[in-house]
Amino acid sequence: MHRPWIDVPNARAIHGGIVAGGRPRPEQLRQAKADGFESVIDLCAPSEVCDFDEAAVARDLGLRYTAIPISGPADLNRSNALRLAEALRQGGGKSVLVHCAGGNRAAALLALKGYFIDGLTQEQSLTIGRAAGLSYLEPQLRCALAGL
Repeated sequence: MHRPWIDVPNARAIHGGIVAGGRPRPEQLRQAKADGFESVIDLCAPSEVCDFDEAAVARDLGLRYTAIPISGPADLNRSNALRLAEALRQGGGKSVLVHCAGGNRAAALLALKGYFIDGLTQEQSLTIGRAAGLSYLEPQLRCALAGL
């Protein structure tokens, strides 16, 4: 079985056709489309400078594009986990890239989705986050999982 892949910084293949990682370049988005990806979920905040219009490139390629701005730990919450779950649902379970600048916020939000939406335990959710590339945001994720 073909596992979806896109060569972005810190890329990690997760279950269900999801790849978490850092911000793609236009050529990586083209390759993702050629390899069967159908959606991009961008977690970068509007204040994060990008030298191209990712939304326009994605849409021109026929990729579903969703922005869920995660500026920092305060945005790692149930509401944004729900938004992520909805964006994944709208993608129809097809191959999707969930990214931020480096991949850490993507990993943390996927873990929160596991906990708040999928009913996983805190430890199971942390395992998903780590598998997706969670690093320096783990203490803040633990607080979010504990409702602090």
